[in-house]
Amino acid sequence: MTSSPLGSARFPVPRAWDVPPDAAAVPRARRSVLAILREWGVPLSEEALGEVELCAGEVIANAVEHTGGRCSVGVRWCGGSVRVEVADTGGSLTRAEPDEEATGGRGLLLVEALASTWGWHRRGAGKVVWFEYPTAGPADGSPSPAPWWGTANRHGRVAL
Repeated sequence: MTSSPLGSARFPVPRAWDVPPDAAAVPRARRSVLAILREWGVPLSEEALGEVELCAGEVIANAVEHTGGRCSVGVRWCGGSVRVEVADTGGSLTRAEPDEEATGGRGLLLVEALASTWGWHRRGAGKVVWFEYPTAGPADGSPSPAPWWGTANRHGRVAL
């Protein structure tokens, strides 16, 4: 947490890091999201933290698996919700209906079921897949700050 110059407000500084193009790096990245939320004192139950961790793991795994390249993970807390973004080098989002007997292919269905909202948008030659999960508000009871990223329209595009 960072304090304001007058020491009257506290707010979490958004975090971002790169994840190597290796499936073995996904669990560590997923646990990092959870550790950051705990460090910030985000008011989420253990069940809710588990759901955020699951969604983060699915989105990060998709980026690593489907692009074969490095991805970048960002975590932000605006008071009323947590936002996780995963940027990768893939140009589009592919959502094939999984075969009933397939052991994979349901990650985005889980994200859709658990997150309050999710989406994707192009960024440069790649894309960003994001999801938001609602919180009970700031841990210290102060008003929720406005999200730094702007407001997403119904198509998931951000107006800054």
